[in-house]
Amino acid sequence: MYHHIRKLILAISALLFGSSSIGLTQAQELPDGPGKELVSATCVACHEIELIPLSAGYTHAQWRYLISKMIDLPEPLSGDILQYLAANFPHSNRLQPTLIDGDFEISIQEWHVPTLGQRSRDPVMTADGMIWWTGMFGSLIGRLNPQTGEMTEFKLDPTARPHSIINDKAGNIWYTGNSNGTMGRLNPETGEITVYPLPDPEAKDPHTPIVAENGDVWFTIQNSNMLGRLVPGTGDIRLTKMPRERARPYGIKEDSKGTIWIAYRGSNAVASLDPATWEFTEYETPNPDPESHPGGYYIRRLAIDSQDNIWYADSGRGFIGRLDPNSGEIKEWPSPSGAKSHPYAIEVIDDIIWYNESDQRPDALVRFDPQTEEFQSWAIPSGVGIIRNMTKSPDGNLVIHQSSTNTVGLVTIPK
Repeated sequence: MYHHIRKLILAISALLFGSSSIGLTQAQELPDGPGKELVSATCVACHEIELIPLSAGYTHAQWRYLISKMIDLPEPLSGDILQYLAANFPHSNRLQPTLIDGDFEISIQEWHVPTLGQRSRDPVMTADGMIWWTGMFGSLIGRLNPQTGEMTEFKLDPTARPHSIINDKAGNIWYTGNSNGTMGRLNPETGEITVYPLPDPEAKDPHTPIVAENGDVWFTIQNSNMLGRLVPGTGDIRLTKMPRERARPYGIKEDSKGTIWIAYRGSNAVASLDPATWEFTEYETPNPDPESHPGGYYIRRLAIDSQDNIWYADSGRGFIGRLDPNSGEIKEWPSPSGAKSHPYAIEVIDDIIWYNESDQRPDALVRFDPQTEEFQSWAIPSGVGIIRNMTKSPDGNLVIHQSSTNTVGLVTIPK
């Protein structure tokens, strides 16, 4: 077990044998009942306690399944915790998605990753058919052979907590050291890891990377409100501030002309960057009622179709949108499960839009055909996680994950 188990033991020990201001403070948000203190001390070791009351609620068996993918708890501790959770947060249909039937058929396969509680996320498939993921809470990068199910995990600096990964043409895996202000490169052939510290101490949280066609690695730095570029041949890193305060750059893509596109997590806009001049152009996205809906500008991720139209997921308002960069025209469509469905990850495959409704339980995978403007959606089998990013595989399928249940997955799309 890695360092979160140690945090768990410390939290429970403090609760049972001494004062624990964190545990007791967090416990005030939970209903009274046998097991409340144990739940507070245990769960706060790895995530905010308010995630429990915000959940959809689950049966005893569902809670057991979910917890078993997060942490290995001994009996009778796990029994007391499960009893409390099932009694106070039982199954409900509060977050049930509105699933849309259709004639299109897909298959979804999922694999549980080896290290519990790592929060597997942001997978990519390389040209050799391997699926790679990052285990953010475990400070690791994983590799899956989907043909055999064999998995290998590569340990990083424990302080790295990699947020996202991307592969380059040589097969190297680049990651963002979200907690220690670094970029890193893993050589899969040798296991060698090269670390590139960011040159500005204000650049604290590199977020999502892409590898441009010319081999440069571009990356967003969300809370530091910056954009960065790393030249692999020299190791040179250049950083720039975003043109808008609190833009919180998140998703990032490159179009066919080499223009870099950035999603604004903290504002109602997306931006383009000319990599030759480093000049930004901003495009406002709709935010019809910012006074009563301040969360209406959460543009998480971007995808680009064959015509270089920019597709985005507006998590705050429950829409997907398309920006025509030539005209500046934006068209939006409400997601099937409504304003609170929280569209998150998004990808384009053969000009069909794929995205997920992340605030539903089960998490829903949605297909949208821009030609017919028709939706179809499916429940993710593992059901209680969140797809935070999805990527197109080299053979035109979709690579996904579920962070809460520590799975990576492959959606096979008929050709």
